Amino acid sequence: MNTRLMLAAAIATAALAGCATSPGYGPSYGGGYNNGAGSYSRSSCYDCGVVVRVDSIASGRTAPSATGAVLGGIVGAVAGRQISEHTGGSKGEKNTATVAGAAAGALAGNAIQNRTAGSYDITVRMDDGRTVVINQRNLGGIRENAYVRVVNGQVVLR
Repeated sequence: MNTRLMLAAAIATAALAGCATSPGYGPSYGGGYNNGAGSYSRSSCYDCGVVVRVDSIASGRTAPSATGAVLGGIVGAVAGRQISEHTGGSKGEKNTATVAGAAAGALAGNAIQNRTAGSYDITVRMDDGRTVVINQRNLGGIRENAYVRVVNGQVVLR
């Protein structure tokens, strides 16, 4: 019995020793609590910087607010009627399909019109001293004084 207990303890000790990290192996994270960026410093990132300004830009479109819903409703009604006619529905079913198509089209048209609202000009002071202005549609949590990276013409949080 003692032999089994000793063998189990030896196996457990060996398994836990395999999980231990020895100094000098694995990634180095700078050694201090004040270095929040890990082993990478801000100066080593050539496409990083601080957001100094965020400006909202209006879309410049002058269409009335209900245009998307009205056009979507018309297209939806025609599509619903055509689908019902091709599937051999009765007159009542054609009317129901027309109304349902109009409602769905109005919702879709309104959503499309609201999605094309505007954009933002984000001014970033890069780590190397340059200042760039990037225009994008959504902020994704970006605000002034945030440390960001410019990737493929878009500003993303770092």
